Amino acid sequence: MFKKLFALLCLVGMVSTAQAETFRLIVPQNPGGGTDVWARIVAGELEKKLPGDTIIVENIPGARDIPGFNKFHNELRYDPNVIMVSNGGNAEDFLLSKVDYNYNDYALLGLQNLTIVVGKRNDSNPENGVRFAAGSGQNPDTMAITMLVCGPQKSFDAYLKCFNDKITYVPGMKGGERRLSYMRGELNVTRESPAAYKKHPSKVPENVTWFTHGILDLKTGAIVNDRNFKDLSFAEVYKKRWGVAPSGDFYDAYVVLKNYRDVLQKALWVDKKNPNRAKLENALRAMVNDPVSRKALIADSGDYDWIIGERDGARVLDILGKQTSAKNLKNLVWWNTQAYGQKPVYKPELAKQ
Repeated sequence: MFKKLFALLCLVGMVSTAQAETFRLIVPQNPGGGTDVWARIVAGELEKKLPGDTIIVENIPGARDIPGFNKFHNELRYDPNVIMVSNGGNAEDFLLSKVDYNYNDYALLGLQNLTIVVGKRNDSNPENGVRFAAGSGQNPDTMAITMLVCGPQKSFDAYLKCFNDKITYVPGMKGGERRLSYMRGELNVTRESPAAYKKHPSKVPENVTWFTHGILDLKTGAIVNDRNFKDLSFAEVYKKRWGVAPSGDFYDAYVVLKNYRDVLQKALWVDKKNPNRAKLENALRAMVNDPVSRKALIADSGDYDWIIGERDGARVLDILGKQTSAKNLKNLVWWNTQAYGQKPVYKPELAKQ
């Protein structure tokens, strides 16, 4: 009898061990970056909802955070235990750079619907001149700053002239250098994710929150106020400054770039045929609905909603796709070329209207 019981226990143990899986969460940047920190918090909380399974974070860095996502597209997505993490720089490059990856080829497991926070120093009025660091994912911030400083304009040429006159867009500064320069007053405007904003600019005595970019409303496709920063969403701040709501071709192009960058800056992807997809979606929902896990997520990123699952994920991509008109893409290519001296690529295959 004892031998039979022992054999049964061994069999149960073998089955349990065989079912345990190790998932790889791929982050396309070096350890310590904002996306990496977020991914490690998510991995720890998500693992609790996958009993017996393990989640490890694997960093695949490279120029502009592109190589890691390209590797996922070309190789790793066919592994049922691989989850890809996207960031805002990836989203900008998807629109304007030659890359292998394409969000429409994957299943969106879930994302945290975030924004970016822009701060300014109270000892230096940016309307007299902005000093701001360039970087991956930061071009939408500069477009918003240009509109706030320069006011309602009728043409891209008018915005470009004002940009050249009033805004210094400093290239080549890494995150730590940018934060130190802002603290010392060498830069008078900065931007961060909500999590990094709490850790860095908010600790600078001279810092005040200038605006956030607002949140994409999944139901309407409109940009709504950010409840974490009352009365400080871009449209509110702009209207208070200029007396009218932002509008026009420049604003429309900004909205496309901002929405891709903000909505997809912290998103999780798998292959559409991944057999673990339903399991992972259910674990994500359990994580988000767990008060302890949600507290950990809010402590890092703020109180921002999650979008999870096939239906809502498809809705997100549909909203973004409909905004991606040929006109908006061409205008973004022109602006990035003329204002920033970059070499963007016009991708007509992304144009939806």
